[in-house]
Amino acid sequence: MITSKPQTQSATGTPAGTPVRQLSVFLHNRVGALMALVKLLTEHRIEVLGLSLQDSTELALVRLIPSDPETTELLFIEKGIPHVVFPVTVVELKQTDHSLVHALSALLSAEINIDFSYPLFVRPAGNPLFVLHLDSPEVGGEVLSSAGFKVLTQEDLSR
Repeated sequence: MITSKPQTQSATGTPAGTPVRQLSVFLHNRVGALMALVKLLTEHRIEVLGLSLQDSTELALVRLIPSDPETTELLFIEKGIPHVVFPVTVVELKQTDHSLVHALSALLSAEINIDFSYPLFVRPAGNPLFVLHLDSPEVGGEVLSSAGFKVLTQEDLSR
């Protein structure tokens, strides 16, 4: 669920708030494993806002952005599901001068590396949201904000 709380800016120009948290989980590469994980979250009223899946022979790496990362992490601990939490940068893209190419250009000019990326399912303002795992998330967020992009916080995405 997307909230519409007003966003304030910090002294550096980046949004004030908690960085968006991604949980990464290794699943055994079995039929229905992803469905079971998503169903577990749904049963606990946690929405999957974004998901990336990388498959290998025996395991699949699932990266997900849940609507409630704290409850998700507690649930994973309770169920014995090994996971890792990473801060990620979520940027809103538009079809104007705030497009993907402009975001990538801003990061390139600041020499910020992108480790991986994927889109989110939600579009709170009707614009695409792009998840970036950056080698320097704080600086990357500042660079994108300075370039005129809206960088979302966990509070923008959580219920």
